[in-house]
Amino acid sequence: MKVTISRKAHFNAAHRLYRKDWSFEKNDSIFGKCNSPNFHGHNYDLTVSVTGAIDPETGYVMDIKDLSDLIYQEVEVPFDHKNLNLDVPEFENLNPTAENIVVVIWNKLRQKINPDFDLEVVLYETPRNFVTYRGE
Repeated sequence: MKVTISRKAHFNAAHRLYRKDWSFEKNDSIFGKCNSPNFHGHNYDLTVSVTGAIDPETGYVMDIKDLSDLIYQEVEVPFDHKNLNLDVPEFENLNPTAENIVVVIWNKLRQKINPDFDLEVVLYETPRNFVTYRGE
């Protein structure tokens, strides 16, 4: 029997969508106002879900406090109140789109979670715009 546990988290961050190898005009035509040289920010919401077998000794799939601490250390500390383009090494050469951000978060968490468990990360850039990544 497999069960999914989930933990929500939140962080605020600024970013600019652009490619260094494109002209300003091309970036502007593709990314529009998200290409502002002065950056722009989002209040990101995050849901991390772990699916696995229930441990018969603890009754847990994973201790939710451990998951909470992991999200805090791997996501909230490095991303919250940061400029993703300038302050987060993973985005030095990676455009910080919601799609790329969710994959970076998934990869950071995947390294710390039991490989027998499935991992899903849902990242809300706005209340109506969100992306989901399951490592596929």
